[in-house]
Amino acid sequence: MVWDRQTKMEYEWKPDEQGLQQILQLLKESQSPDTTIQRTVQQKLEQLNQYPDFNNYLIFVLTKLKSEDEPTRSLSGLILKNNVKAHFQNFPNGVTDFIKSECLNNIGDSSPLIRATVGILITTIASKGELQNWPDLLPKLCSLLDSEDYNTCEGAFGALQKICEDSAEILDSDVLDRPLNIMIPKFLQFFKHSSPKIRSHAVACVNQFIISRTQALMLHIDSFIENLFALAGDEEAEVRKNVCRALVMLLEVRMDRLLPHMHNIVEYMLQRTQDQDENVALEACEFWLTLAEQPICKDVLVRHLPKLIPVLVNGMKYSDIDIILLKGDVEEDETIPDSEQDIRPRFHRSRTVAQQHEEDGIEEEEDDEDEIDDDDTISDWNLRKCSAAALDVLANVYRDELLPHILPLLKELLFHHEWVVKESGILVLGAIAEGCMQGMIPYLPELIPHLIQCLSDKKALVRSITCWTLSRYAHWVVSQPPDTYLKPLMTELLKRILDSNKRVQEAACSAFATLEEEACTELVPYLAYILDTLVFAFSKYQHKNLLILYDAIGTLADSVGHHLNKPEYIQMLMPPLIQKWNMLKDEDKDLFPLLECLSSVATALQSGFLPYCEPVYQRCVNLVQKTLAQAMLNNAQPEQYEAPDKDFMIVALDLLSGLAEGLGGNIEQLVARSNILTLMYQCMQDKMPEVRQSSFALLGDLTKACFQHVKPCIADFMPILGTNLNPEFISVCNNATWAIGEISIQMGIEMQPYIPMVLHQLVEIINRPNTPKTLLENTAITIGRLGYVCPQEVAPMLQQFIRPWCTSLRNIRDNEEKDSAFRGICTMISVNPSGVIQDFIFFCDAVASWINPKDDLRDMFCKILHGFKNQVGDENWRRFSDQFPLPLKERLAAFYGV
Repeated sequence: MVWDRQTKMEYEWKPDEQGLQQILQLLKESQSPDTTIQRTVQQKLEQLNQYPDFNNYLIFVLTKLKSEDEPTRSLSGLILKNNVKAHFQNFPNGVTDFIKSECLNNIGDSSPLIRATVGILITTIASKGELQNWPDLLPKLCSLLDSEDYNTCEGAFGALQKICEDSAEILDSDVLDRPLNIMIPKFLQFFKHSSPKIRSHAVACVNQFIISRTQALMLHIDSFIENLFALAGDEEAEVRKNVCRALVMLLEVRMDRLLPHMHNIVEYMLQRTQDQDENVALEACEFWLTLAEQPICKDVLVRHLPKLIPVLVNGMKYSDIDIILLKGDVEEDETIPDSEQDIRPRFHRSRTVAQQHEEDGIEEEEDDEDEIDDDDTISDWNLRKCSAAALDVLANVYRDELLPHILPLLKELLFHHEWVVKESGILVLGAIAEGCMQGMIPYLPELIPHLIQCLSDKKALVRSITCWTLSRYAHWVVSQPPDTYLKPLMTELLKRILDSNKRVQEAACSAFATLEEEACTELVPYLAYILDTLVFAFSKYQHKNLLILYDAIGTLADSVGHHLNKPEYIQMLMPPLIQKWNMLKDEDKDLFPLLECLSSVATALQSGFLPYCEPVYQRCVNLVQKTLAQAMLNNAQPEQYEAPDKDFMIVALDLLSGLAEGLGGNIEQLVARSNILTLMYQCMQDKMPEVRQSSFALLGDLTKACFQHVKPCIADFMPILGTNLNPEFISVCNNATWAIGEISIQMGIEMQPYIPMVLHQLVEIINRPNTPKTLLENTAITIGRLGYVCPQEVAPMLQQFIRPWCTSLRNIRDNEEKDSAFRGICTMISVNPSGVIQDFIFFCDAVASWINPKDDLRDMFCKILHGFKNQVGDENWRRFSDQFPLPLKERLAAFYGV
């Protein structure tokens, strides 16, 4: 057929019959389940976009061709919507005008599907910047609201709701002369409309403007709230849901207006949280989560707790639908392969270098393991999860005051004969673990053995939730004598890791990782038994759980460290890991968790990893090289080459760091034979912060392991390190800072020319308010190290950093880094003693934080303390030291005789 490229665009436009048939044919074919046909259709549709009046045909089918079936007409409108998204700026004026007028004339179509499609088309045109170029759109839609015809009113409201959702910001700006001043009062009138669908649209429209505190709404806030209260008992679930949603948002935005009515609102939300319609109940349940974050929560809710707690606890039971969706009656599914969409994308957390603290291992690890248990396969957020999250947050607000309301319920639930009820009790116990831990301690000696028994319950869903709840109490378990709870818990959890149900395997593996973090070296006596289980799981697990197993093995290595370096353990663990490593292709994302796991294992095994290091090292270098090459192609010709997934490179750099840290000097040969330093030079300049972050960590680790290979590149690397001392990217800045410190120790006096590139930034960072602790500590250590190797260059600035320097290092453990940093500060004080005078008390405090410094460092401290004392004279020293807190005074007297 011949398309006429020059069709005159007038409203009298008529379709060519043949053209129309061809398009209808395409629309029919595109509904075919066959993907090959769908692909051909896609190509044809793309070709048709060359004809200016193609879109006229599409709108014609949607609005005028009533003889066709609705799905086909709607599909025609959706294809038009996609064309608007992609090519609207190229539509000829006549086509644009025709589409707009057809939309407005058919917004009241008798079919709800066609009305909705027209609404979607209108909002898509509007969000293409056309609200400005379509001045009669909003007035026209608003006037259609007053139509006697229900379809017209509902269609116009549907379109307005979509516009309010998509274009809320521009509606509230001067660009359009503030239409909301008219629209919001108009919407409020419809809260009392006789049709539930219209009432629901009206509330949904206004709801779009709460969070942004839109002026036009704030003017009518009292009338809005009053109208909401009037709808409280609406028979339509959708209306009740929108009312609940509005009240939840108003909590955040206009608490002042809700406070006078708070008692009634809480009572209302209690009812709605038990609504027959789960969507309404879920919206209402969000209220408790939001309220718990408000400072007034404690006072407002306290009198309602006796009613609220049972409602939340009741909401934590699995619904019948949940159980069907979760295949709760399928006990054994370990042999069924996972479907690919079950596997969530994982995100690799790049390496950050941190200091060890007095109290424990590394601090400030974000605790993201502890999310309320995972029912991945149901829609992610449901009433059960929301109720559990609300209980968790409230437990953190009320602490042990919550227990009188919970304990009586728990007694009933935990020993209930119906598994669904018992399961919800175990979830409750886990949800309150963090907030009510102190008050729960007296009950744990009885509860933990009961839970350990529940690990062998015959229902898989009971076994899996029990794993999670026990992991929430792992800290307490580990604090007791190991034979009492740790050993039985570990024995049972390891059995669950080999459960015949995949959900239980997953929960047990995650719980075991948490237990490993808490127990650390307490696990060493059981290593053979643990490895036996984890290695057996390798042969048993389907795809998704394998990824979690890698994590459990990596965490084990982090927790027991060099205790893993025994030939018999290596013999058990490495063959299955290397076998997986050889099976995976370079493009396979499963490499991420495996590389992370190997990184932890290499760091723990140290020289024990030597037999495996060469192929692992080589592959990491290749992954980095491949990714960089792909990125260069993509930069040069983006339409021809797609961008690489840089996570491959980040994870590879991190594993190289793990190898450098574990193997130390043994990595020297591998570095000598590869181009890793050239690749790092590129990575350090990558646009993506995570790539830079990981490359600076590797630079620091290679500096410690084999500086001879790094040294020739220092002149190229230092300026890049200097430009990355930007605290906007905390982790990049942190790792660059740490690497500079490591380099300075190796360079010694040769560091001199590079001091100006970095010193000012470091001093600025250490004086910045709200700088995270890890970054402060690394900055202080690096300043100290620079002062140690180049005191003449750094000491003149002493006064500008001595105080924050002392306060940030007083809490970290004695170690090599702290040692070199303090030697630096002492050397700088001897060069510039006046720089420390004003803040000498801070220096005294920092010195006292050492448990046992090396003898020569202690002598340096002694010299400075006595020098200061002699200089000011006994009387002044006494006055000065009277300001010291007693422990500090005693410590300095005992250790340093001042």
